[in-house]
Amino acid sequence: MLKKQELPEKTRMVQLLDALATAEGFTDSVLKDVKFLRATRHILRRPRTHEPCIVIVGQGRKCGYLGDEVYAYDSYNYFVLTLPLPFECETIASPEEPLLAVSISIDLTLLGELLAQMGDYPVPNKPVPRGIYATPLTSELANATLRLLECLSRPAHSHILGPQIVREIIYWVLRGKMGDALRALAIRHSCFSQIAKVLKKIHNEYHKKIDMGFLAREANMSKSSFHDNFKSVTATTPLQYLKTIRLHKARMLMVQDGVTASSAATSVGYESVSQFSREFRRFFGSSPIVEAKRMRITGD
Repeated sequence: MLKKQELPEKTRMVQLLDALATAEGFTDSVLKDVKFLRATRHILRRPRTHEPCIVIVGQGRKCGYLGDEVYAYDSYNYFVLTLPLPFECETIASPEEPLLAVSISIDLTLLGELLAQMGDYPVPNKPVPRGIYATPLTSELANATLRLLECLSRPAHSHILGPQIVREIIYWVLRGKMGDALRALAIRHSCFSQIAKVLKKIHNEYHKKIDMGFLAREANMSKSSFHDNFKSVTATTPLQYLKTIRLHKARMLMVQDGVTASSAATSVGYESVSQFSREFRRFFGSSPIVEAKRMRITGD
């Protein structure tokens, strides 16, 4: 675990991130799987949905909320999301001390290659891991992250050296205290990977009528076993997860494509616009029109 007195490396990491994260929100790097993040204000707890990633913070603090669990990540704790889970997120930052972080997408092919070389697979009878966690940053992971940032600050070297350092970062996360969730994701027939398969199905077909019995069969589980395993991994029920994804997708349609609430509701699979509006207000805390306007202004 990284000790708080180990400041020179952290100071250099903040300097590099400050130069690389050039805009509010996410900034692309020269590597498709790596993005930089900057936030200069306190962003209140709001629903979010993200693809699987590892987030290492140089400065500032974020908190993720899933069910009754709180996942705090900052300069000394990194964050891992192994599945595309909707959760609530809060950002603690200010203009004087902005949040600066790097986000690395989780590549399943790379993950499988590493595990094959390591010969390190999860024990089948272990409990199904949660698909989200925050855990203390180790010195090995901090050093690898610093080298990645140094590399990405010199674009001429990034395409050659960058992927190797990303590979090393994934390796150290796998070897970390909470690496079981990543291991389980790569094992084709584990309960965790079967739930991951179902989540992908939901993300691809959220706009269609989806029967929970069909999803259970996709996971090769009984309905009761599917429900229990799904909730263990995602901290929510399959039906609530589907509803959450539909609401997030509808919000993005309104913000990015400028469609009406009625059109967005139909596009994501709602048959009743009034039901959509009620559930949207209950979930986001404001009407579809107000929420879309807020996002266009604030960008979060």
